[in-house]
Amino acid sequence: VVLVSGHLDSWDVGQGAMDDGGGAFISWEALSLIKDLGLRPKRTLRLVLWTGEEQGGVGAKQYYQLHKENISNFDIVMESDEGTFQPSGLGFAGSAEARDIVREIMTLLQPINVTAVYDTADGTDIAYWMRDGVPGASLQNDINKYFWFHHSQGDTMTVQDPNQMNLCAAVWTVVSYVIADMEEMLPR
Repeated sequence: VVLVSGHLDSWDVGQGAMDDGGGAFISWEALSLIKDLGLRPKRTLRLVLWTGEEQGGVGAKQYYQLHKENISNFDIVMESDEGTFQPSGLGFAGSAEARDIVREIMTLLQPINVTAVYDTADGTDIAYWMRDGVPGASLQNDINKYFWFHHSQGDTMTVQDPNQMNLCAAVWTVVSYVIADMEEMLPR
């Protein structure tokens, strides 16, 4: 399983369009693009739209409890939770050998200038999996304006830039598809 995800956590004063509707949207879009292109990877691509992240990650904990017996089947868990601004690369947590593979995959995104691989992956919703050794990835993007909108009345659809979201979706699509279509799973 290659898991792509975002969570639905609109805050009490905003719509949650940027945090984290953008992450949910690009995760959905990645799978939609792969399907529309007629691509069928060797492994399962799974979209999870988490709930309850702001209430202590209860949705992620429940999902983990339901699926942890099959942990060896999870190739990578990916979460986008810092908006969908101009992407710069991918945060990655995993073995050195897996990191080298991810670096090679990211070279495919050179035409859109999004090739960086950072040393850590963040995500409340994927933390259980990473703690137990499953490689994890998080979208890295320009968060200079993130806290202008985070948990505020300003977190509306008008914050979203369609071009930047398309670039984020491209990153998510390429990384998830290539990993799902490799002969072997990422090394643990």
